[in-house]
Amino acid sequence: MQKSAEATDSGLLRRAAQGDTDAFASLVRQHQSLVFGLAWNSLRNVAIAEELAQEVFLELYGALPALESHSHVVNWLRRVTMHRCIDHARRERNRPSVALDEIGETAAIMASENTRADPYLTEKLRTLTASLPIRARAVLVLRYQEDLDPLEIAEVLRIPVNTVKSQLHRSLALLRSKLQRTRVAT
Repeated sequence: MQKSAEATDSGLLRRAAQGDTDAFASLVRQHQSLVFGLAWNSLRNVAIAEELAQEVFLELYGALPALESHSHVVNWLRRVTMHRCIDHARRERNRPSVALDEIGETAAIMASENTRADPYLTEKLRTLTASLPIRARAVLVLRYQEDLDPLEIAEVLRIPVNTVKSQLHRSLALLRSKLQRTRVAT
């Protein structure tokens, strides 16, 4: 059954690379939530995330002949999307103006699976995560939204794995510190 899915994916990829617009549309439908989710979690703006996703898929269309498999497409989309988000943030000096309001993955960093997440804590974590620099936010999104390990994150962002590990460590320590400060203040 898995071989059938792989054959279907490779056939779809091959047809899209040969110019089949229906096959390319299927590829876009398969991966639009991945690309949009990464962009939205990095930039916190629906309109910008949608525009960036369109740009990524246009770029994908040109890159199709070089992509060899479905997993290659997924890794390519993650890498290009995150780099476009970082580029956008640098260009616009875009700082988040609203907290995350739909994604609860950051709350999972501190909440166990067996307990219900505290809504106040969840909202506070969203706000604090949104205040992190874009690269640190990108590493956290890839780790906790995409569930990638540090080696995979390093490949996606094309940075050393030790840099990923130190960014994760520093970002989580910063989130804990900020959260403790807000608890003491209240």
